[in-house]
Amino acid sequence: MNRSTRLARRGVRGAVIALGAGVCVAASALALLPLALLPYFPALILFLGASFVAYAWVVRRIVPGPDTWLPLFGFAGVVMNAGEGQNGFLTAALAGGERDPRVDLEAMQRLSDYWEGVRRYYAPFEADIRSGTSDVYRHEMPGGQYTNLREQARALGLEARWPEVSKAYAEVNRLFGDIVKVTPTSKVVGDMALYMVANGLTPEDVANPDKAIDFPESVVSLMKGELGFPADGFPPALQARVLKGKPPLQGRPGESIPPVDLAAAKAEAEKALGQELGQQDLAAYLMYPKVYKEYAEHQKLYGDVSALPTPVFFYGMQEQQDEISVDLQAGKTLVIRLLSRTDVEDEGVAKLNFELNGQSRVIRVPLAGAAKSAGERAKADEGNPAQIGAPMPGMVVRVAVQKGQSVAKGEPLMALEAMKMETVIAAPRDAVIKQIHVAPGLTVNTKDLLIELEPA
Repeated sequence: MNRSTRLARRGVRGAVIALGAGVCVAASALALLPLALLPYFPALILFLGASFVAYAWVVRRIVPGPDTWLPLFGFAGVVMNAGEGQNGFLTAALAGGERDPRVDLEAMQRLSDYWEGVRRYYAPFEADIRSGTSDVYRHEMPGGQYTNLREQARALGLEARWPEVSKAYAEVNRLFGDIVKVTPTSKVVGDMALYMVANGLTPEDVANPDKAIDFPESVVSLMKGELGFPADGFPPALQARVLKGKPPLQGRPGESIPPVDLAAAKAEAEKALGQELGQQDLAAYLMYPKVYKEYAEHQKLYGDVSALPTPVFFYGMQEQQDEISVDLQAGKTLVIRLLSRTDVEDEGVAKLNFELNGQSRVIRVPLAGAAKSAGERAKADEGNPAQIGAPMPGMVVRVAVQKGQSVAKGEPLMALEAMKMETVIAAPRDAVIKQIHVAPGLTVNTKDLLIELEPA
């Protein structure tokens, strides 16, 4: 509790309140075990009352003064997370006895059936963990990131090497100085772990100043201090290696950010996107400009896809089986039925024959990955310093140089992106661009030949 108070004085409040309050609610549950002798609802009221007193005491210690009242509104969320609330198991166990809560089990079962169906739809996004593991004590990966990182590994073709990824995560954490791993710092550790596994790097390679490494942009941002600095700082040698001679930020990152003219930013964003933006849209654009641009382009091309049923959105329609109704607005409904599908491999498209409100329609849809597939590209010769290969699978997002251009050591050549992880590839030495083998939008695999150099 004393450490929580010290953290709060430094401005770290939300996480401390949540953690301390959760512990307090759990502790109050143990202290109030005698309430089991009382009828259900009086015991529940006394339990919640005692828990709220304990929660308020924790909040008062962490946030003294007039601001204390605000976190008190979070009590309901703390109880839900710490106590899990009412459930069918407890209700069934107490049914028929003197502490029967008299809750409709059939209604609760309908809720369970609903969420079971929802979980089936979202099954591909689950981590597919088949057994418990104590590996968390080694890699210290947050629970939410554990599932996300496994999905990233799967997308990069590293699913079968997950034990290596979790081991690399622990190694990166130590390399970075055993930092606090929460969003977004935990993502940076995961980015570097995937990068190491994809490129066969060891901690010794990362620390070796003589080995050229194009660190992911998120790692550069972390070491620069754009996400803040840990209490004891970053390891100086690694920080200098990642920043390649550039100085880190001084002080808190927010202090050096110039103020934003929201009116001018809104006008500029609307001009760039070709649409009007509300306050929430503008905030999203300012925080995540690239992601929001992709979202806006998707909306222009496909419209509001949230109107589609969940299974159709994720898995598509089945021939001669599915007929869906899509409500576009009040009084305007589309009835869609897929009749047939024909893949035209030579053209990289699929021909879809379907009915739209009873009228036959045919459209041609590009096959996923066909138009900009990596295919079988030439591989970079690892023993040839004039060839630069892709450090990991991904999509080329930009090329910063042209054929015949002279570049200096460390100058950015191009950038790759994979699963929200961007990696900038820099010139390993002074040279001239002899040949560029890729273009923005193309997908590449690990070791694919990107650029050829010749002596300056």
